[in-house]
Amino acid sequence: MDFRNRSVIVTGSANGIGRCVAEKFAHEQARVIIADIDRDHGEQTASNIRSRGGDAHFLHADMADPDSVNTLISGTAERCGTIDILINNAGISAFTPIDELTVEQWDHILNTNLRGYFLCARASAGIMRKNGGGSIINIASTRALMSEPDSEAYAASKGGVLALTHAMSASLAEDRIRVNCISPGWIQTGDYDKLRDIDHEQHPSRRVGKPDDIARACLFLADPENDFITGENLVIDGGMTRKMIYAH
Repeated sequence: MDFRNRSVIVTGSANGIGRCVAEKFAHEQARVIIADIDRDHGEQTASNIRSRGGDAHFLHADMADPDSVNTLISGTAERCGTIDILINNAGISAFTPIDELTVEQWDHILNTNLRGYFLCARASAGIMRKNGGGSIINIASTRALMSEPDSEAYAASKGGVLALTHAMSASLAEDRIRVNCISPGWIQTGDYDKLRDIDHEQHPSRRVGKPDDIARACLFLADPENDFITGENLVIDGGMTRKMIYAH
């Protein structure tokens, strides 16, 4: 995979999965824009990448604010000259009993997790189109496919991301912009050593996921050599959504 001279935006990359994705692309010599609402950790992530010889710059962005999204995209184009890859990763969650979930909470989650993805993709596509194409990768969740109680807003937002992905892949096909989706399962972003044996063993893979698992998939989908893949949802969950569970 050769990402030299390619510009990548990773939203929600100050921490967690997004940070790992940004670090992976920087390691592969891409120009990386760290986009996040968390200024302190965002700046630190960019600084850490640069200290290892990578090319990274932080831009503050709030995915729930359309003006902030437009500033992010225009700022990236101004700094990098183009946008080759967009990783829509920023997201928020809240588990609230359905009869306590307010309209304001619902709107904030949907605006961040779904509308923000659309706005980022639409603005980025306008720049990609002028440069012969690009790749958009949306990070959804296996919670788009299965649920626990009290997750209505989050599940709806991630289900919307799946539908948005295949719709955009059709709309942007003539512009040679590929749009794909990754649905992570349990990805441990904290202390991996604190996980219990049962946490690992319940997965058919026999382990809980790591941010690296998602980052490698982003590299794969963004690679121009894989231009036959578009409109897809890649589930990375250690096999959990394929597992039939019965009481014993």
